[in-house]
Amino acid sequence: MNFAGLASRLESIAPFHVMELAKMAAALEAQGRSIIHMGIGEPDFTAAPLVIEAAAKAMADGQMQYTSALGLPALREAISKQYRDVYSLDIAPSRIIVTAGASGALLLACAALVEKGTEVLMPDPSYPCNRHFLAAFDGIAKMIPSGPEQRFQLSEAMVREHWSAATRGVLLASPSNPTGTSIKPNELGKIVAAVREKGGFVIVDEIYQRLSYDAPPFSALSLGEDVIVINSFSKYFNMTGWRLGWLVVPPHMVPAIEKLAQNLFICASAIAQHAGIACFTPESQALFEERKMEFKRRRDYIVPALQALGFGIPVMPDGAFYVYADCAALSDDADRLTRKMLNDAGVVMVPGLDFGPYTAHSHVRVSYATSMENLREAVLRLQRYFLEQ
Repeated sequence: MNFAGLASRLESIAPFHVMELAKMAAALEAQGRSIIHMGIGEPDFTAAPLVIEAAAKAMADGQMQYTSALGLPALREAISKQYRDVYSLDIAPSRIIVTAGASGALLLACAALVEKGTEVLMPDPSYPCNRHFLAAFDGIAKMIPSGPEQRFQLSEAMVREHWSAATRGVLLASPSNPTGTSIKPNELGKIVAAVREKGGFVIVDEIYQRLSYDAPPFSALSLGEDVIVINSFSKYFNMTGWRLGWLVVPPHMVPAIEKLAQNLFICASAIAQHAGIACFTPESQALFEERKMEFKRRRDYIVPALQALGFGIPVMPDGAFYVYADCAALSDDADRLTRKMLNDAGVVMVPGLDFGPYTAHSHVRVSYATSMENLREAVLRLQRYFLEQ
């Protein structure tokens, strides 16, 4: 593609096909079609009542001015307390930077660490925007094919095998989008140790960490002060449109991140920050845990239902709200299959095309961040669709 007059780095940034399918679905809905959305990873739950009340109070009280670039002290302290209460970790509030969503956190981390030609190891499949953040700073995402044997994640052996003279770090997500799988704590510890030997950096995206269903809570921050962690209020806290997240960095990085945040963002939304504090009240936490168990109930329904339809699921997703399903028995082209399921059955799924070439044509991502009623209806529609093929 010719980007005449534009920066050449745009050639490394592909369109987000998830959003393209969403546009196609919206067009069908505008024609009166009933569409069940199992594509975009957005909880069907909205912000907790106390969060909405806190936002309204902040506006009524005029608390809408710029905050510190690092975030409201009360919010940073509340996040620190969460690490203590949930993970038994003592993370100083001074290491926590409040950001404009997890995207803002990753942008700041890449701005601080990635230079032209910097190579960063990532699993294939992985969330596409993460590699595009690297490209935005002229870095290179080295995608390593990762199959079900590795839980679609990197391992210590893979990191050691693929580390090159140009490699500077590793970017992981646990649990992962699109696979819903986590890296086992022991293996993650080995990865961190291997990267530490090389003098590199480890960034771990933990935006789905509180949505882990089958194991005790675990954060990569327990592996050392040098691990960088990204998190968000979007998923577990059901605040996708509020654009609020955070970044935990080693103490020596805080001044650099603050300088970048001052220049690139000034601060995260003041209203969202005041509202975010209410996420950590006992009432809100109890509600989030109830919703988490509802996500688990949906997972336990949709996985066997997909298998009965003919999808292969070699690895049980243990977190987030995604199933990365093998559709090879149903089609040799996941992109064509998802378009046909949308047009003929009114069900939106996402092809592997976005998530890396390794599984692009043989897998689809299914989001179960919708109601049980919608999931059951989607399965009925797909049963009819596949019977007619």
